Amino acid sequence: MITAYIVDDEAHAIQILTRYVEQTPGLSLVGATDNPLQALQLISSGQVRPQLVFVDVDMPLLSGIELADFLSPYASIVFTTAYEEFALQAFDRNAVDYLLKPITYERFLKTVQRIQTNTLVGAAQQEDYFFIKSDVKGRIMRLDLQDVLYVEALQNYIRIHTMHEKHITYLTMKEMEAYLPQERFLRVQKSFIVNTSRVKAVEGHQLILDNDDVLPLGANYRAAFLEKVNARLWKSKRLP
Repeated sequence: MITAYIVDDEAHAIQILTRYVEQTPGLSLVGATDNPLQALQLISSGQVRPQLVFVDVDMPLLSGIELADFLSPYASIVFTTAYEEFALQAFDRNAVDYLLKPITYERFLKTVQRIQTNTLVGAAQQEDYFFIKSDVKGRIMRLDLQDVLYVEALQNYIRIHTMHEKHITYLTMKEMEAYLPQERFLRVQKSFIVNTSRVKAVEGHQLILDNDDVLPLGANYRAAFLEKVNARLWKSKRLP
């Protein structure tokens, strides 16, 4: 499932794209706004984590081109606009596509299917490990993604917690969010990114991990985390 977000200053355009997303298998809408600054705040803070953002080019406060410069580390960008002359600038921002208004569903679907195909291929080819520079001078460590329990922010560094070890490296939390696969890792508090597959239990505003470490679940990140949990929650249809 690819998560999508819409940014357009025209309510009618949002309504059309919302309808297109909702009727397209494999695509899930996680939000929409007519305010590019709001989109920037929500996505960059991790409160909303779309994999794909539909961005109108011509908007007040912040143009779609400018917004894409900020959002490109977090999501793939598809520009939507009535003006062909912006196409070159759009692809300079590594946009995955450029949809001219009025957008037909056929054209929208072709774009989404191409993105879905590339996502599946990329997922199949993705390595399940990474390297970091250790806090021991001259040492580079290999870590397996499945072994990472969570990432903790330090003042100028981060600490990566595995089941039996802890590793400190010179990276920011924002850089780690961009590197880690979004389908497996989620920001749950300002200072913590968690491997959701290593969460053993959720109790109120706390997460208990496989090693019995307890992490806080921040109010600003709670909805996104519970959405992921509920997607895998098995419950009886008899319950209200």
